[in-house]
Amino acid sequence: MSLWELFIIAVGLSMDAFAVSICKGLSAGRTNWKQMLTAGLWFGGFQALMPLAGWLLGTGFQSLITTVDHWIAFFLLCLIGGNMVRESRSEEDCADGSFAAKAMLPLAVATSIDALAVGVTFAFLRVAILPAVLFIGCTTLALSAAGVKAGSVFGARYRARAELFGGLVLILMGVKILLEHLGLFG
Repeated sequence: MSLWELFIIAVGLSMDAFAVSICKGLSAGRTNWKQMLTAGLWFGGFQALMPLAGWLLGTGFQSLITTVDHWIAFFLLCLIGGNMVRESRSEEDCADGSFAAKAMLPLAVATSIDALAVGVTFAFLRVAILPAVLFIGCTTLALSAAGVKAGSVFGARYRARAELFGGLVLILMGVKILLEHLGLFG
């Protein structure tokens, strides 16, 4: 997997956390660097840990399913992306403005579940996991911190667009993986 492809996946995975961070910034009103860093560390940390956990699971089962791994990667990425597109259409309210651990932990877990599935696909694609999870974590940290600030400045109008963009990116990556394996692309 190229650095460019990893960057696209990292941005796609970050969009849920970015959208929630916008809501956090909106709910908090005036924000500071501590709040931006708190959101970035929670979301970035979980976005790095979950693909690692998925990769560990995937490597355990890799030898059993190598003949269908491209279909699994395609299905998981399209499922995750489709769910993000669906969520972008919902009128769900923003989260509260608290940056305490009891408020951040469930949000960090919820926004990183998709990264667990991506980690499984990384195992099938034989991606170097340590650089990949660090890249995803750092990308999410930066976008989440920026999301808190953007939410405090611009409000919630970009939440849906961020989730829609992230979902479409993941679907396109799944299609690309499948087409490459079938010899129709790349």
